[in-house]
Amino acid sequence: MAYYCEKGLFKNFYYLIINMARDPTSDTSAVEALRSKGYKATPQRIAICQIALKSKAHPSAQRVYEEVKKVYPTVSLATVYKTLEVLRELDLVQEINSPKGQARFDPNVSPHINLICLKCDRITDLDDITVEEITSKVAAATDFKPAGKHMDVYGICGRCSAAKYH
Repeated sequence: MAYYCEKGLFKNFYYLIINMARDPTSDTSAVEALRSKGYKATPQRIAICQIALKSKAHPSAQRVYEEVKKVYPTVSLATVYKTLEVLRELDLVQEINSPKGQARFDPNVSPHINLICLKCDRITDLDDITVEEITSKVAAATDFKPAGKHMDVYGICGRCSAAKYH
């Protein structure tokens, strides 16, 4: 960052760079995450990180691969899996097992509830403080130390329920 200041960029650009670096979905964080695990921050891996960290759709590795392949046709599915594993190890994404057997990735690592539709496989986040309360109660009442704080609730979403009656 000092490089930018020495070259005479305006002060407001300097602050912009700092703020981007603090954003967990920024390219800077993705580069740091990859490098911390010994991987080169290639354009393909950065694109994988961008899609996984900014998607609200809880994409599967296959879906991330399809999106990245549009821009980087030589990317391999193995690179996608390895990069998603790095993001998971660093707690930048959570892995969710969907009812259809395909792992999905959630960039929302704060305590929340995942509403997972058994028909269309859509996953919706529901922010609710009860997840934190339940996790705390479980930890206090048992000798169990929770590693994550999200709940998965399976059922039929409103869209699929409405389609049943039309």
